[in-house]
Amino acid sequence: MQKLLSILLLLFFASLSKAQTVNIKIIETTDTHGKIYPYDFKNDKESNSSLAQIHTYVQQERAKEEQHVILLSGGDILQGTPAVYYYNFEDTSSTHLYADVMNFMQYDAGVVGNHDIETGHDVYDSFVTQLNFPWLAANATNTETDEPYFEPYTIIEKEGIKMAVLGMVTPAIPNWLPENIWSGMQFEDMIATAEKWIEIIKEKENPDLMIGLFHAGVNYEYGGVAADTYKNENASQLVAEQVAGFDIVFVGHDHQGWNKTVEGPNGEAVHIMGGSSYAREVVEATITMNYSSDESKWHKHILGKLVDATQYEPDSLFMEKFLPQFSTIKNYVSKPIGEFTESISTREAMFGNSAFCDLINSIQLELTGADISFTAPLAHDTEISKGTIYVRDMFKLYKYENLLYTMELTGKEIKNYLEYTTANWFNTMSNENDHLLNFVRNEKGELVYSNRSNMPMLKERFYNFDAALGIDYIVDVSKPSGKRVTIENLSNGNSFDMDAKYSVAINSYRGNGGGGHLVKGAGIDENELDERVITSTEKDLRYYIMKWIEEKSTVEPITYGNWRVAPEDMWFNGMKKDYKLIFSN
Repeated sequence: MQKLLSILLLLFFASLSKAQTVNIKIIETTDTHGKIYPYDFKNDKESNSSLAQIHTYVQQERAKEEQHVILLSGGDILQGTPAVYYYNFEDTSSTHLYADVMNFMQYDAGVVGNHDIETGHDVYDSFVTQLNFPWLAANATNTETDEPYFEPYTIIEKEGIKMAVLGMVTPAIPNWLPENIWSGMQFEDMIATAEKWIEIIKEKENPDLMIGLFHAGVNYEYGGVAADTYKNENASQLVAEQVAGFDIVFVGHDHQGWNKTVEGPNGEAVHIMGGSSYAREVVEATITMNYSSDESKWHKHILGKLVDATQYEPDSLFMEKFLPQFSTIKNYVSKPIGEFTESISTREAMFGNSAFCDLINSIQLELTGADISFTAPLAHDTEISKGTIYVRDMFKLYKYENLLYTMELTGKEIKNYLEYTTANWFNTMSNENDHLLNFVRNEKGELVYSNRSNMPMLKERFYNFDAALGIDYIVDVSKPSGKRVTIENLSNGNSFDMDAKYSVAINSYRGNGGGGHLVKGAGIDENELDERVITSTEKDLRYYIMKWIEEKSTVEPITYGNWRVAPEDMWFNGMKKDYKLIFSN
């Protein structure tokens, strides 16, 4: 009788397993860049994207009893708004607001982003200890132990289903950030790291679902590199296609929004998914897991969907809980620091000499005492109005937490640097009807428009359109790339010598090779860049700009006119045409 009962029980449980279905929804937020509240602290007005709204959507999905919800973060969370800047650098004794928010939202795992590393050891080393979930980066290894500096992967289990989440960050961080910010770490190639860790995970964990959580983009040719480029900045799709075992690869870093399927090395389907940025959009993976007792394995069906988070109202409990911090940040950014006698806009900086870039360059020259300064517009369409200037305006004037370097460059390297930036920036014009800006074109020669912004796409990002102060020069867009720039003299009247050495004020992103201006343009070996740095600030450039304005009290922004685009008629007509294309909306 006992034997019969045992058999019946086994048959009963086997029938349950045979019919078992488990529904899982994985939601990824990525590149939120500190967008916690539905409020634009920079412009002192309400906005329509925030984690508060995403929380409404997540709670809605959690309320559905028939599914398990897993919440992931794709990185780049600690930079981008005054909300995180304040807790990064002003109030460093309280629990970080973003850690509080993520714990409240009950994230299951996250991956480290390059802008998270940009905040420096004091910030991210403390932040990771405040999280109630693992912050992953398998390819960021400790130089002393060769083990991952952060956790490499985590296991999440739901109803007997074991899900492994492997985290990786773009390995290009040393190209953008000074070494003291990431000291003690080295960033390994993503493909090699994935091959290593997926074998470890398979052997140790035997997961039913293998998930990649990568802070890296999809376009592996971005920046003029190739699929076989070692330590490719955007290797997410390469990993999906070349490393067997992944079911889903969640991506970030490129702000594009992805929901597609590629073929893995054994012919298997690998889903690539990722939202855009600033909490405007998330991606969800709806997964149906069916257990086959005959095969003793789970079969999975996966569907991806991009979700517009702006359609949701902010969660009232979220807003109530974090209202005190909101008030603190709003008071901080509302502090007056000086006055501008004129308004400045990055719109004019898109087309040539501008008061916006000249102001930053003049401050960099005064802070460093350098001979020459380079800067670019860090936003394509932002304005600071004349009148009282507040702390919040500093986040419009200078978007990123770059340090300020003084570097040594020869006259020839400076000339080649300018040739490089203007080649990426300006089209070669044959007449006044041509475009001034260097747009992306299809095989028919037609402009390619962005699906996201409905604007024509530039071949290079505007934050790489560097203008110089301290030298007088002409950019002739009727000439081919590499032969456009004529440097007439130093702006102080002294002659400019191609063989002489000059001190150059430049931000740390550029100074570490970002954008390729120093390596591809000036022709400096990337291993030599550190040796060229004469001085570096300890704090971010925005901090020093703020103190500079406070000291001056009244600032008169001017266009120095030390450089111009020629021929003038071509420039003027091309500028008018392209201005309408970019800013008509």
